[in-house]
Amino acid sequence: MTDVHDTQTQAVAPVRVRKTYPLRDLDVAPENMRFGEPADEDIPQLAATIRAAGLLQPLTVRPGRRREKPAMALDGRRRLLALGLLLAEGAVGDDYPVDVFEETDPARQAAAVLLTNTAVPVHIADVIASIGKMLKAKLTPPVIATALGYGEIEIRRLAALSGLHAKALQALKLGKLNLRQAKLLARLPDRKEQAEIAEAALQGYGFPEHRVTEALDEGRLTVRDRRFALVGSARYLAGGGRIEPDLFGERPDVLLDADLLESLWTERAAALAGPLEAQGLAVHVTAGASPDWPEDLDPFGYAHGVGLDAGQLEAWRATRQAAQVAGESLAGRDLADLAADEAILTYVRARVASDQASEPDRSVTTVVLTPGPSVGVEVHCFAPALSEPEDELDDGEAAAAPIEPIVRETSVEAVPVAAAAVPEVDGVNHAQHEVRTDAATRALIRALADDPATALVALIARLFDVLVLHAGSGRGGGASTIVAEAYGRPRARVIEALDGEVRQRLADRRSAWQASGRSAIGWIAELAHGDKMALLAELTALSLDLREERTSSVRRSARAEAAELAALCGADVTLHWTPDEVFLRAHSKAHLLAMLKAMDAEDDRARTLKKEELVGFVAEQAAERGWAPAYLSWSAAAPKTDPPGEAEPSDPETTVAAPLAA
Repeated sequence: MTDVHDTQTQAVAPVRVRKTYPLRDLDVAPENMRFGEPADEDIPQLAATIRAAGLLQPLTVRPGRRREKPAMALDGRRRLLALGLLLAEGAVGDDYPVDVFEETDPARQAAAVLLTNTAVPVHIADVIASIGKMLKAKLTPPVIATALGYGEIEIRRLAALSGLHAKALQALKLGKLNLRQAKLLARLPDRKEQAEIAEAALQGYGFPEHRVTEALDEGRLTVRDRRFALVGSARYLAGGGRIEPDLFGERPDVLLDADLLESLWTERAAALAGPLEAQGLAVHVTAGASPDWPEDLDPFGYAHGVGLDAGQLEAWRATRQAAQVAGESLAGRDLADLAADEAILTYVRARVASDQASEPDRSVTTVVLTPGPSVGVEVHCFAPALSEPEDELDDGEAAAAPIEPIVRETSVEAVPVAAAAVPEVDGVNHAQHEVRTDAATRALIRALADDPATALVALIARLFDVLVLHAGSGRGGGASTIVAEAYGRPRARVIEALDGEVRQRLADRRSAWQASGRSAIGWIAELAHGDKMALLAELTALSLDLREERTSSVRRSARAEAAELAALCGADVTLHWTPDEVFLRAHSKAHLLAMLKAMDAEDDRARTLKKEELVGFVAEQAAERGWAPAYLSWSAAAPKTDPPGEAEPSDPETTVAAPLAA
């Protein structure tokens, strides 16, 4: 593959002629702008680099005139002086071959005098190979940097690449690998593996970047680990911890003492747990991101205000706001500083208070602290599991497997009912009573069918009873036989901005109904039509269930209905939510990188991140762009975002070294 800079240079100078002259036939042209100047103090260093690695940059010359030597240097005076020094020392002979570009056009000769370094730039692969030769010749990076005109840190990084397998350097020069990929290969300690991957790239099979980065990440612990924020580099180093900086300063530093990091985090978190234990709470500290809890404990955080009266709802919202403020106050702080302990503890207490207020009928008894991404710790509250009430069953009906409710009631309360007709049962046997009530039911069916407004009230009231009040769900508990369930997954979180918002609206409506003291039908009948329709929309929405537990159990009919509903209501999840860390954590690194590509947020740094770090990065990019995967739209035409089984080879970087010193 032709170098981009090669192409550009050829376009400017298509007639340049490359030749070789013996050293004795070369001299500095008098029109050279530095003709006659003495050799500077760095000429010996330049001579040493030429002696070790050869002349990397051809001189630019013109043909000699009259009594001049055959080739006169328009550009390359210092290189000629360095070669002269080597000749004087006996390191080279006067027949030493010198590569040049010979300019015959007078205009181009004038340009060569004014513009130094007009030769084709040296490819980065050649520079890397040459630096390796210089290092073997015992030249130090500062000396090489001065001679080549590079920064010392750049020379040190290129020197790290000089250990690459020769096939990798060949692939780099041919454009089969880019510089970033070459750096990844240089990090692999096994040169045989380097050669195999480079050979595959030379054969046109691309570069398996995901495989290389996963191999580099395997078993590695970096400063981006969640535990490190609470520990900090000072405490880690003071404890004897070792940190290995990245070879090229591009990947996060590696922590070499995982056990020490965990013990330091546990020690710090245990200190934060002390005040909570003094309050009578059982506090467990674990470095695992997702703790397991005993079967006799249930987590908090799933009620979202439903079932609270007006006072309880206000208290819960206040505590939740306090927890958010406490968490925001920690943003940007050095969490490793002991001075942050009080602020972290304030956040922990606020989280406990918020969870307690969400379900005041249960008392928080157990708190689990785990590493947190932004505030150092995550707080998980638990209480003894509630026994769920059994549905009313007719004789002979078998009890169904219990379904964990999404909404827990705070109390078992009597639901107000309107005045009911007294049945005539004197002298009436069971068969007659059934016939009478059967006919009356059919009569009301006809009447209700002829009155849409009343039917709307009946439907909303039934849904409100079943989904919000949890009343009349057993047979005989209400006039309507409509049965519905609020959507949810056992012990799974509510997404605050999505169904959490709907649940909060229904909690507000329940509070309004409680304040009215009326039956559900009586209260709903007096609502304005717009409020009726809004309540119906909320109840209907919460009854949706499109979850599929396995890829082999696709519910095509349900999906078809979802696509129609989404089109009718113009569903756009990004109006309210973008993928967060909990959602993203269920995806592989390949899927996460594919998401970055889908949202046009590809970043070379992302490939170097560990899974947990990549999750946070993707969440940030999605929030910044207001992006969510197309499959969340339920559109029948939603494109797939699954990545291929192997990473596609990326376009090679054409990286060219800075010109050599004149």
